[in-house]
Amino acid sequence: MTKELKENLSEVSKKKNQIETILLHMTDGIIAFNMQGRIELINPAATRLLRLIPEDENFEKIFGKLNVDINLEKIIYLENWTSSEEKVTIGDTYVHMHFAPLKNEDDIPTGVIVVIQDITEHVKLNNMRKEFVADVSHELKTPITSIMGYADTLLEDEYDKETQDKFLTVISTEARRMAKLVTDLLSLSRYDNDETRQEKVEFDLGELVKRCQDKVQIEIEKKSQTVECFVTANVPAVYADKDGIERVVLNILTNSIKYTGENGNIKIYVGFVYNDAYIKIIDNGIGIPEEDLTRIFERFYRVDKARTREMGGTGLGLSIAKEILDKNDGSIDIKSKKGEGTEVVIKVPTKK
Repeated sequence: MTKELKENLSEVSKKKNQIETILLHMTDGIIAFNMQGRIELINPAATRLLRLIPEDENFEKIFGKLNVDINLEKIIYLENWTSSEEKVTIGDTYVHMHFAPLKNEDDIPTGVIVVIQDITEHVKLNNMRKEFVADVSHELKTPITSIMGYADTLLEDEYDKETQDKFLTVISTEARRMAKLVTDLLSLSRYDNDETRQEKVEFDLGELVKRCQDKVQIEIEKKSQTVECFVTANVPAVYADKDGIERVVLNILTNSIKYTGENGNIKIYVGFVYNDAYIKIIDNGIGIPEEDLTRIFERFYRVDKARTREMGGTGLGLSIAKEILDKNDGSIDIKSKKGEGTEVVIKVPTKK
């Protein structure tokens, strides 16, 4: 009997240690209260999520401090008639709390258990989704309104050739802008859903950069800018999606040209460090304010919305560039000061 008792006690102790270990390392918070509302059990996650202090030792103090209108007795005795879920904001953290009565083997209430989940990421993603839908709607509505307005005006009356050409130019420009926006949205959607076919090959990054420079040469000459490209000797061939990397380089180079004034200077360096080849593009353009640097890769985020829209930007270029580089195990880093210029560093792996 003594041996059996020892074995039972050992088993109980083992299970107790297992439960304590689980509670200790859980990311969700757990608090168990007795019938009087005093804490019987609490894990570190609950203390952290609710930002509790030693004085918060009972049900009323904890949830009174959080302005949660919930009653211990109602949870225990009116389980089916009372809301058992609450969402609260604590500082910059959003938490979801689920309340349930604790019962013994005879189905008699012995207290209340609260499960606390950190839903900050879910809330942020939901807000980003809402903002994204609103941005898309706005970006499409603006050109559609212009197209409809000018088209209706042309249909309503007779106009001379010069006026007709002017109106049709606006219609064509807005239609192209809308088409570019839809194309960019489709590109992002394909990257998000892993639907893009990436054919990774070895290629010379220096040659690709020079080819990109040739493609935008007309824009460079229009603004009388000086663009110099320096390729460090012995840069190994990179291994990536060639078309994707070309799109990234063209996007960054085009941005530098757009936001650098007449007679401005742009320098391009192609080099190699460790297992990555890099492209560094430095301009002396208008720059980006420090407070905007953390958000420039967000979809539809623009530093100067009116100016970007006027120049034909969709606010998706940098988002697409980052997606492409992420898929190719590369990276992009931007440093800038308002009024002083911008430095963009793109890294691409050289090994399979």
